[in-house]
Amino acid sequence: MVFKNDSNEFISLSELNETNKNIVLDSGATDKTFIWNTSDILKIVIDKIPYELSKGGIIFLTEFHHIDHIELESARMVRFNKSFFCMIDQDKQVGSKGLLFYGATHVPIVILDPLSTEDFEVTWTIFKHEMQRTDILQKEMLETLLKRMLILSVRILRNSTYLHQLEKRQIELIREFNYLVENHFCEHHDVAFYASALNKSPKTLSNTFLNYNRSPLHIIHDRILIHAKRQISYTSLSVKEIAYQLGYNDIQTFSRFFKKCEGISPSQYRDKHAI
Repeated sequence: MVFKNDSNEFISLSELNETNKNIVLDSGATDKTFIWNTSDILKIVIDKIPYELSKGGIIFLTEFHHIDHIELESARMVRFNKSFFCMIDQDKQVGSKGLLFYGATHVPIVILDPLSTEDFEVTWTIFKHEMQRTDILQKEMLETLLKRMLILSVRILRNSTYLHQLEKRQIELIREFNYLVENHFCEHHDVAFYASALNKSPKTLSNTFLNYNRSPLHIIHDRILIHAKRQISYTSLSVKEIAYQLGYNDIQTFSRFFKKCEGISPSQYRDKHAI
């Protein structure tokens, strides 16, 4: 089921199975996607990294993720573009920026408990009904249902991770940091830039991440590495071009950074992983 209007606002709902699962691979330039596993196990490879979702697991992806492969029995997918629902403009209402989407380095997965499953089932049923309507309020209703799913997901993520230990102001700081890294990792590799942009000291920023398994600097480096590996694997750009794209004027500095993180050089990684 697909909604699309003259303003190029787009959202689709799909019941996935073994026959049509490859529609997951066909995403647009600004599409956000979440996939809800309704069978025993779902296997998906994103940027060469394998993930497994148990029943009730939901994975959240942006246009920057490359899906290599997916195996499933049954699942549900919601996909929408920036025109339909701009994550940044709607952030105050939904609170998913930097958590579900644009999280710098992580691929968020939430697991539905029985009560949450009931909430999602009800929303999905109404969603399907509204997709078949054609009145002037259809878009607003579809947007409301999408918001509900996203807000429910943010609640689950907060309650099931280290985030529940933090104060609201700390969560907001982490969200904004993740979003800033997503947008500036090619130009700025130092914690001081992000701390300044957030009107915090580097020490305050680092202290906020004490309960997280990665420091701010590690998150920046992880994001640089993710982009480097994507470009090496999926493009024909030279290592020098990729290094320059990532803000390294010296290819040797980039190569040392890459080898320290991956244990092999960029060219060796390409030989091993390129399509």
